[in-house]
Amino acid sequence: MKILKFDNMTDEWLDFVVSCRRGISYTYDIVEGPMADDTIWDYIEDYIDGIITREAFWVLVKFKYPTHQIAFCNDKSLENLKYEGAYSL
Repeated sequence: MKILKFDNMTDEWLDFVVSCRRGISYTYDIVEGPMADDTIWDYIEDYIDGIITREAFWVLVKFKYPTHQIAFCNDKSLENLKYEGAYSL
């Protein structure tokens, strides 16, 4: 399986998110890492549109703590999931 994992928001992460937004395809089965919430996504769009620079983007997100996500990008990746159970909180 081809897995791409980002531990933190980095320049590489930003470049990947921007390329996805531009419709550039990738060959990863699973992508894991920070998820751009509404606020962070607004900053990404401003960066893509040239409203802010990359440096300004990093200043704006400095104190933002995104949630974590795992994207299963194709059937191959989903076949590796195994249900182990559930519990109520």
